[in-house]
Amino acid sequence: MASIVLFLFQNFMMKLLIRVYLRSSAANILRTMKLFEPITLNATRLSNRIVLPAMVTRLSGEDGHINKDITDRYLRYAKGEVGLIVVEAMAVHTAKSGPLLRLGSDDYLAEHRELAAKIHATSPSKVMPQIIHFLKISRNGWRQTVDMLSLEEIDAIVEAYGAAAARARAAGYDGVELHMAHAYTLSSFLSRRNPRKDDYGQTLENRLRLPLRVIEAVRKNVGKDFCVGLRFDGEECVKGGYTANEARVMALAFARAGIDYISVSAGGKFEDAVPKEGQPLYPYTGYSGDRCMPSAHYPDGFNRPISAEIKRYLVANSVTTPVLSAGKINTPELAEHILQTGEADLIGMARPLLADPDWPKKVKNGEWDKVIRCCYANVCKSLDENFRKVRCFLWPKGALQAPESSDREPPAWPKDGAALNADWKQGKIRLNWQSASDNEQVYGYDVYRREGYGGNFVRLTAVPGGLSTFFDEQAVSGCRYEYYVRAYDIAGNRSESSNVVAVSP
Repeated sequence: MASIVLFLFQNFMMKLLIRVYLRSSAANILRTMKLFEPITLNATRLSNRIVLPAMVTRLSGEDGHINKDITDRYLRYAKGEVGLIVVEAMAVHTAKSGPLLRLGSDDYLAEHRELAAKIHATSPSKVMPQIIHFLKISRNGWRQTVDMLSLEEIDAIVEAYGAAAARARAAGYDGVELHMAHAYTLSSFLSRRNPRKDDYGQTLENRLRLPLRVIEAVRKNVGKDFCVGLRFDGEECVKGGYTANEARVMALAFARAGIDYISVSAGGKFEDAVPKEGQPLYPYTGYSGDRCMPSAHYPDGFNRPISAEIKRYLVANSVTTPVLSAGKINTPELAEHILQTGEADLIGMARPLLADPDWPKKVKNGEWDKVIRCCYANVCKSLDENFRKVRCFLWPKGALQAPESSDREPPAWPKDGAALNADWKQGKIRLNWQSASDNEQVYGYDVYRREGYGGNFVRLTAVPGGLSTFFDEQAVSGCRYEYYVRAYDIAGNRSESSNVVAVSP
């Protein structure tokens, strides 16, 4: 009982200290926040602990070449000074795959060298590509599985990874990340649902064989002084799949094989994907896809326990390899808590950085209130699912990149205020307000809610600037709710709070 009380007290004090950090001046934040402490991964030194995980954009052509849209997307992230940019997964082989970047031959080397150089010239951000091998899949529902691969084809996969990693180093990247997560080849070998009956299946030792061969080949091709990271599933999130109990053993094997950091994801599997007639199976449509990219109705930091267990296990085995935690980590307070409590060493933020690439710079400068905050509507995920160019739901209509502005003037409500009003109808609360104005552009509105009497208001969601209505479908009769809204502009300047309205359905 005493140990539980002590744990709760320590947890409370940690959260209290972090709140103090976030309310202090920018200078104090820099002195005290671990989030902005440098970290060294092999020979690569990151200026902060924030990482942009590999995130598909659908901006490349079928030829897999880097184009202007791709370059602009990653330079926009670099301007925000994120510690590490992991460029979206690129194929180590030549199979057709739709709009996916490639690093499977020297034909692509020059454009990757140019992208890396431009990012390095833009900010202190480091950059590395994520390299991937995938199996064949067709529109009629057929997909190749790992038990269909011959031993010669397995050997070719090992060689392809090694060669692609060597190209990453030749291109001037700061490292390379090996994709062993989700529905793809190496993850499918690691899976408990791996159907092979030979030395590459059945037991955990055998399921690790190909991934460890790939690590060995990559290290041989890039040398000991080049950062080699790895992203894998800490939990498969499908029936019969592995959990953190096996993932922690995998992570230990990866670390001992020479991996410089371990990025922990979850789910994203074919096994529970929802078929869509006329389209290839998309591995993020089932529950495992939800776990990979938790939407608004999941708790913040939903996958934290997985990476925390992996980190704990590595430490218990005297291994110091850095671990990255990701999955709806969206506030400085939460990110700092994860780092301060030793749950992880790096924080992955994909959708928050898509919504606002300047997240790191703003928070570092003590301007958290100016961050454009992801609302986790997962429109970006839906666009990817439908093979369309990925953009953020909150961006101005038609924008292909996140906007940027140095404006300091906040939006303003009309002379008679926001006139926020609310009513209960058909099982939901409808909010409506007058549009704000801005010298540049009203980008959107944050909606805040408080339940019951007293307590704190919590940011519920955000809506694009062209809207002035929101429906709260999570309210129930017999409870009391209060709301207010704030407008924000392209630079993230916030208006004064609207009037507060109360509803008791």
